[in-house]
Amino acid sequence: MENHTPQKRHQAIVSFSKDHHFGLLLVWKIRQGLNKAVNPERISNYVTFFFKEDLQKHFKEEEQLLFNKLPAADVLRKQAETDHQVIYKLVDAIEKKKDDTMLLNQLADELEKHIRFEERELFNHLQDNINADDLETIANRFPNNSNAIDDKWEDIFWKIKK
Repeated sequence: MENHTPQKRHQAIVSFSKDHHFGLLLVWKIRQGLNKAVNPERISNYVTFFFKEDLQKHFKEEEQLLFNKLPAADVLRKQAETDHQVIYKLVDAIEKKKDDTMLLNQLADELEKHIRFEERELFNHLQDNINADDLETIANRFPNNSNAIDDKWEDIFWKIKK
């Protein structure tokens, strides 16, 4: 088994890592809902809500503040951008076909894989390749207020008993 010892994050990257916690929480909520046989439309509604309220903004900020600091041909940048496109397409498909549990499972798997990739590989690469002035500018970014998002959502499907 690989050792995934947490790396020391530059302050510029910390806010993105904090956002990732809530992305992984979304993965957990999807899986909880599916495991508890919750109507997939309820899960899909939350997924599209969370994506529009949080994840979409997070992706755009990563693309504008982090990814574009790497050369366009950078392999890890390309992988991250491709991952984002896959996730955008999955959320779009879920919005159109809300009863599809396979799409929900696929989104959970893709999002988890993407976040783990960014945390374990891309962020270290970015810290090594973004100049200090750019890192200081990025450090002023605040994480999304993901805790408040659930205050706007009433259907807590992930907490129901089986």
